[in-house]
Amino acid sequence: MLSKINAWLHLWLGLAAGIPVIILGITGCVLVFEHDIKELTTDYIHIESRTTEEQLPPSAIYKSVKSVLPDKDIASSWYNGLDKSVKVSLDHSDSLVYVNPYTAEVLAIVDHEDFFHFMDEGHRHLWMPVKIGRQVVGWSTFIFFILLITGLILWWPKKWNKRSREQSFTIKWKAKFKRINYDLHNVLGFYSLTIALVMCLTGLIMSFPWIRSSVVWLTGGYPNRPKIEKTNEEEQIDRPLNDALRVADQIWYKVRYEYAKYNKEAVIVHYPEREDKTVYACTDMEGGTWRDLNFDRYTLELTGRKQGPIDEANTTEWLMRSNYALHTGFIGGMTTKIIYFIASLVCATLPITGFYIWWGKKRKAIKKPKRTQLATT
Repeated sequence: MLSKINAWLHLWLGLAAGIPVIILGITGCVLVFEHDIKELTTDYIHIESRTTEEQLPPSAIYKSVKSVLPDKDIASSWYNGLDKSVKVSLDHSDSLVYVNPYTAEVLAIVDHEDFFHFMDEGHRHLWMPVKIGRQVVGWSTFIFFILLITGLILWWPKKWNKRSREQSFTIKWKAKFKRINYDLHNVLGFYSLTIALVMCLTGLIMSFPWIRSSVVWLTGGYPNRPKIEKTNEEEQIDRPLNDALRVADQIWYKVRYEYAKYNKEAVIVHYPEREDKTVYACTDMEGGTWRDLNFDRYTLELTGRKQGPIDEANTTEWLMRSNYALHTGFIGGMTTKIIYFIASLVCATLPITGFYIWWGKKRKAIKKPKRTQLATT
């Protein structure tokens, strides 16, 4: 009875979530190599590397972009290393600006709404309205997680002999198409199971706060760090734009020389607006993880809850901060990217091969009564 229930769940849940899973798998394949493809196909991201001291501060980048786009509000500068251009984000704009960090030359103004952005929207909310699409993606991912468990139960051999091992671990390429299709679903599904489960769980953490809080509770919770008090508002004075640029420069230097531990020349700095009391910066961007920092605008000291280097994090903090890297395959560089690409591609094919298995059985069941009727006649 349990076996029949498991098979029934695997069938109908698979039919229900098939199309979203195909879309998520295909878009996931594309997005794994987004940054690598952009570097190979553009001439404004990769630049000739120079020394750390030759990198220009955020104020120089700001003034350069402002001279080209005087009507645009500049939000932040993304330094991506000594051999990469600085990516500048603009408020209320679909454009991104790429600037040479050594000469402040504007290399390109690129529309953010490109092919990869289209794929990203499909992966996040299936090109539907965001609120609806995210729910569909979240619950489809949840269903796919159940499908992986029920699929493993269906795959598990009743007897571990030579014949069952061959059927479970190898594809018979010389067999008929129906058998090859079955093996593609059964065998490849098993080989991609571990990575598929990781992608599902990390995707669920992104989709549902209750799953995220459950994982935090199960892993012991965040370390108890005292919250750093903000500066008294009475001591804060409104300052002009030039001073805001000076603050951005000081934070940039402070992050690189006092806080950064990994990939020190890769830093994100936000330009503070007049009403901002804190300034956001990001460092230690390596392997798909990063370190968020918030500075008091007037004292230039860290404020809020201090986030340390990733190697000092406990289990919960490491999992939460590595969630994106574990979901995308960035965690281990090119090797894990390739593994995730293959696993994501297999996941995209599972609803297709599974549907063909079900359709073949259905057609066989329809034809069988007719043959029995003719034999009786």
